[in-house]
Amino acid sequence: MKALVLAGGRGKRLDQLSADKNKCMVKVGDYPVIEYSLNCAASIDINEIIIVVGYRAEDIINRYGNSFKGKKVSYVIQWEQKGLVNAIECARTAIGKDDFILFLGDEVLLNPRHSKMIEEFEKGNAFVICGIVEVDDPSLIQKTYAVLQNENNEVFRLIEKPRKALNNFMGTGDCIFKNDIFKYIDVTPIHYQRNEKELPDLIQCAIDDGKKVNSFIICSGYANINLQEDIAVAENFYVKEYQT
Repeated sequence: MKALVLAGGRGKRLDQLSADKNKCMVKVGDYPVIEYSLNCAASIDINEIIIVVGYRAEDIINRYGNSFKGKKVSYVIQWEQKGLVNAIECARTAIGKDDFILFLGDEVLLNPRHSKMIEEFEKGNAFVICGIVEVDDPSLIQKTYAVLQNENNEVFRLIEKPRKALNNFMGTGDCIFKNDIFKYIDVTPIHYQRNEKELPDLIQCAIDDGKKVNSFIICSGYANINLQEDIAVAENFYVKEYQT
């Protein structure tokens, strides 16, 4: 298995914080936000970390080079910032025939459980495992995607940025994929508002084709850094976990 970290975005909604740097190099606490995902990737049983870079790629490449905490690091260029699914597609050759675990370069998780999620995946029952977090405020789900599932954690519907949440399960970017997920990229629809292919729609194509997709509680708190207020949430996680 390989780890795929997506870090190509500009981050315009962060205003001046990302005006002169890659969004994923904005600091949370003492570290660039991407480093939290790299730490999670380095802590699990994978043989390579692949980082998809784009805007100001040199910021990331110059800092992390070809190794991070003993794990090999390689880079893929996303020449146009056309969303997460396009970034995954850009990494197809680098991933080769391996299954892979996805991380976002602009997220911070409180009490992450990636090793446990990999254990579930290695049981061989699921085509995809979606990392989710249970939130007290369902309106937060509008920032990512909704996960509809049965009592056995089998997912039957994913909804990108829903207008109204139907439960308390918030989807994250942390998912594990069988390699055959690449077969569904071409048939993934383009989102009518964002004009790019979205991660939940990619997974939904696999569900609609009869593939088994499960959910897994990946953490106890989740922050995806898109706005300055998200940094405050992530820094609260940093104080709770990374300074204790």
